Amino acid sequence: MSAVLLWRSKGAFVSILASLILGLFLLTLPAAGSEHPPRELLADLLEDEETRARLIESLRSAAVDDGLAEPEEQAPTFSRVLANTTQGVAQNLVGQFGEALEALEALGSEETGPDYAALTANAINLLVVIVGTLAVFLLLRRLARPLFNRASRWATTEGPRSRLIRQTIAVLLAATVDILVVILAWLSGYAVALLIVGDTGAIATRETLFLNAFLMVEVFKALIRVVFASRNDGLRLLPMQGEDAAYWNAWLARLTSFIGYGVLLVVPMVNADLSTAVGQIITFIIMLVAFLYALAIIRQNRDSVAGKLRSAAETATSNYMKFSFSLLARSWHWAAIAYFAGLALVTLVRPEDALPVVLRATLQMVLAVGVGVFLSVVLGQLIGNQLHMTDEMKQKFPLLEERLNDFIPTVLKVVRLVILVVVVAFILDAWGLFSLAAWLGSEAGTNFVLKAVTVALILVIAKSIWILLASWIEHRLNPEVGTGEPTPREKTLLTIFRNALMVALIIMTLMIVLAEIGINIGPLIAGAGVLGLAIGFGAQKLVQDIITGVFIQMENAINAGDVVSAGGITGVAEKLTIRSLGLRDLSGTYHVIPFSSVEAVSNFMRDFGFHVGEYGVAYREDTDEVIHHLREAYEELKKDLRSNPDTEHQLLEEELEVHGVTALADSAVNVRVRIKTWPGVQWAVGRAYNRLVKKHFDAAGIEIPFPHTTLYFGQNKDGSAPPAPIRIEQEMPEGQDPIEVDQADTNPKHKGDFDED
Repeated sequence: MSAVLLWRSKGAFVSILASLILGLFLLTLPAAGSEHPPRELLADLLEDEETRARLIESLRSAAVDDGLAEPEEQAPTFSRVLANTTQGVAQNLVGQFGEALEALEALGSEETGPDYAALTANAINLLVVIVGTLAVFLLLRRLARPLFNRASRWATTEGPRSRLIRQTIAVLLAATVDILVVILAWLSGYAVALLIVGDTGAIATRETLFLNAFLMVEVFKALIRVVFASRNDGLRLLPMQGEDAAYWNAWLARLTSFIGYGVLLVVPMVNADLSTAVGQIITFIIMLVAFLYALAIIRQNRDSVAGKLRSAAETATSNYMKFSFSLLARSWHWAAIAYFAGLALVTLVRPEDALPVVLRATLQMVLAVGVGVFLSVVLGQLIGNQLHMTDEMKQKFPLLEERLNDFIPTVLKVVRLVILVVVVAFILDAWGLFSLAAWLGSEAGTNFVLKAVTVALILVIAKSIWILLASWIEHRLNPEVGTGEPTPREKTLLTIFRNALMVALIIMTLMIVLAEIGINIGPLIAGAGVLGLAIGFGAQKLVQDIITGVFIQMENAINAGDVVSAGGITGVAEKLTIRSLGLRDLSGTYHVIPFSSVEAVSNFMRDFGFHVGEYGVAYREDTDEVIHHLREAYEELKKDLRSNPDTEHQLLEEELEVHGVTALADSAVNVRVRIKTWPGVQWAVGRAYNRLVKKHFDAAGIEIPFPHTTLYFGQNKDGSAPPAPIRIEQEMPEGQDPIEVDQADTNPKHKGDFDED
């Protein structure tokens, strides 16, 4: 779209130049010695009523035949408006050039020529006012120079306040002093004009024109000095070197003086002394020269400025600034050319009030951009600076600082985007492309702003509620504050409540926002109900998971961190949701078990635990002695555990619970004992107790037997038993191999010798 508009603008400008050249060619015709110029001939023709009627009828017929007549109710198209505007500007220029030539021809006649004596006197008076005003202005600027230097040093000196705040204060102070100097010089010029020049108490129009032009031009140049302070680094808003600032300040100051004094002083004087047509032609020449001069400067500095902007983009800390500088590096020259081309076009279209319109639009644009840049820089510093909380607050709310540092920069980025949109709207309003006041006063604009503010408040409130409630839940889960370590049930329920709260807030906020922007949420709610019913029928397993999970949580059957058996799997419950259980087994495998598949839950972490030890000893051992040594091992276990602060409370009973002999097994006599422990440590206590039992049994010579097996080698039919084959290894002296002696030297005769080949 922008490319199309640019092409159309170029086409309009080419049409204007073509019309201008054609007008200059036509204006040469009256100077060729013709006795009747075209205007007089046209006037003679229009005086005849019959000729005038035929001309009107002929024009109407031509309009109908060519299809140029349009219905009154049909709105003109953009191309039609552009063509009419171009035609009007071209005709206006042609007429102005003609009138200007006539006015210049009249200067040589004695009857209509100017009074040169009066002009000389007026010029001397004006010169005195100019010299007096400029002298006072330069003197006051000289006197204010130390104040500017002091403000610059204060802005660049490290202090308790932020440098941006100090620089802002210094720039505002310097700008105020600079504008005050201009106003004082302007008042001094009025004093010179009223008291010294001409009649006392009276002021001529020329002096008034100069003083008004001086005030407007110098105030505008003061604003330029705010941006490009060439002599004071601390008062310069743009980050650039002093040499570059001096170059751009001088260039813009010369251009401002040329346009301002030319249009506000020279042109009105020409209008008064010569003619309005000559003044309009001079205005056009001034703006054309200014545009060509600006175009040459922009083209000369295009690459250097783009390179500095790219360097600034590389060193920028935020993505927003990187994008902004990169975009300016690619398109700053087009924006500058468009601005000065706009000045020239406005002058051509509205020559009578071009400069006031341009100055007002420029001031509004500069002010909007300046305020927007200032606010963006301030917000950039706020975004870049992380929020830091006290150690006490961090201890109470561990994740609050992280959440705030994630939430506040997001809000500030959105605010900065809003600032950018508002600045663009002000710029478009300044140049008449968009009426911001009319849009805000309209029903659509008012509703849009109110809805935008309301939606922003809803989102901020919802996010704030989430931060507060989530921080409160984390405070309750924090074992270092409040009532201490929360119970496993509190941990599980608070965690599930936090997840449910997040889902509920998202849904409620979405519904409220949709209702606020004008979307009827009634059908959405009804549709959600129907969809939920369909899902309920189609996903009965999911519903069963959720219902079973709710009852399991209500009965406090499982908490996070418990060792449980569920769905045939035993492990640590790491995660509980409303529909599933996450278990980590002994091998480290993570299992997700839907609650619908859980028929029974075995929790090893309720109230207390037991280590049940069953120890087998040889049949030859005395079981009373065995129990005695088991008690001694338990006493040593108590001593070891209570010597460590981390394990001193793991045993819940002082005496070992002995069940006695529980079985006379194949190869051992089994004796069972039980140790009552804190829940969850029964396995560690059992391992420690087994180690001590082994040590005590070994010291007492109590045998923990291997499994005993009785071998039966069979029997012959006659009742004789074959001898068992036995291999004996005889110990030999060192260095000799053992001798194997085979004792199976008798075998059944009828079977044969199975030892022989």
